[in-house]
Amino acid sequence: MCHQTCKGSPLPILETGDPIDREVEFVPTKAPYDPRWMLNGRQNPDDKNCWQKGFFDHKSVHEILQPWAQTVVTGRARLGGIPVGVICVETRTVEMTIPADPANLDSETKAGQVWFPDSAYKTAQAIKDFNGEELPLMIFAKWRGFSGGMKDMHDQVLKFGSYIVDALTEYNQPIMIYIPPYVELRGGAWVVVDPTINPTHMEMYADELSRGGVLEPEGTVEIKFRRKDLEKTMQRLDKTCIQIVEKLTSPQLNPDEKAELQKRLAARHQVAIQFADLHDTPGRMEEMGVITDILKWHSSQEFFYWHLKRRLLERQLKRKMKPVTHNVGEGELNSMLHRWFVEDRGTVNAYMWEDDKAMVQWLTEQIREDSMDNAVSDNIRCLQREHVLQQVRSLIQNNPEVAMESIVRITQHMTPSQRSEVTRNVMPSQTLVIKNHNS
Repeated sequence: MCHQTCKGSPLPILETGDPIDREVEFVPTKAPYDPRWMLNGRQNPDDKNCWQKGFFDHKSVHEILQPWAQTVVTGRARLGGIPVGVICVETRTVEMTIPADPANLDSETKAGQVWFPDSAYKTAQAIKDFNGEELPLMIFAKWRGFSGGMKDMHDQVLKFGSYIVDALTEYNQPIMIYIPPYVELRGGAWVVVDPTINPTHMEMYADELSRGGVLEPEGTVEIKFRRKDLEKTMQRLDKTCIQIVEKLTSPQLNPDEKAELQKRLAARHQVAIQFADLHDTPGRMEEMGVITDILKWHSSQEFFYWHLKRRLLERQLKRKMKPVTHNVGEGELNSMLHRWFVEDRGTVNAYMWEDDKAMVQWLTEQIREDSMDNAVSDNIRCLQREHVLQQVRSLIQNNPEVAMESIVRITQHMTPSQRSEVTRNVMPSQTLVIKNHNS
């Protein structure tokens, strides 16, 4: 409950003794491990008196829904004091416990990194809960897809997968998706967490040692680069392969030599898989525009802290802008903020727009009400004034018969000095109209 806030109020960001510029000491491995170590850290296996710190603030992770669907880990945590919702994936095989049922004597095991009906439902439910609490969401994406067995289809795995999409689409807070090192995001899981389903709030990042794509390299080779196509390519480009194929067609070749040559041909299949794997690297993902940036695990905590804080401050300013900027999209609001930043700091410092830490400092100054140099507030007041004038102009144009009465009533609420100012502004236009009429 300490993370819940009042509806629409700023998040309760607390001071923390855990420095935000520290490195993430626990490093994920290729072998299965407890995902809680990645989030909260663990005791150093070589020194029991030393604690390997995880991604979030020390001892700030509180797991929820733990006994249910244990292939997914959900909870709340703090990142530099910022409360966030967390969704992570269990990499180990877990045992599914079924309540007492006389007709079911067997237990079941479930593989890690796979969405089953219960774990998909748990994921969707956690996302909805975090959205209701107005928490930013951090997803460590390590799924290889959905379970497609007959029993899982009967248990409505597709329906619960669609629940995840619905929950992410309706989410109104920043969502940071991160593919950690030595893991892959594959299959239907890639489609479900694709940022294009909620581009306003979702962003995806990948570690430099991660992989991502709908198909795994073996599947890509099997579909796009079959053995016949592979042999044609080898015979066209590889001189050694051409010699091997010629020897294989020779009638004098004994069985042992033929088997040896077949092994050498099989090695080319691994080359094709490696080639397909190069299309799933973070560099390729960034070039294709499916991720925002490539990160390093050790410094990822500091990056996400400043980036998340910037997004939260931008949301506060946009809430002030939206009442006076009707029918303006998210992209236009970002462009307006960018323009105001350049006007305030100068064209020379325009490059600082890409620096999250510098932007947090600037946005904090703009939100402070006691700030003397508040460019954003000045621009919002101008927008508000223009918005009111546009409404008045529209009302008078649609109802010209009340124009004179409106002017009379408006002047009744003015001070004598304001009436004199109106007279001075109106008289030149009247004089110009009379001159044009006489001429």
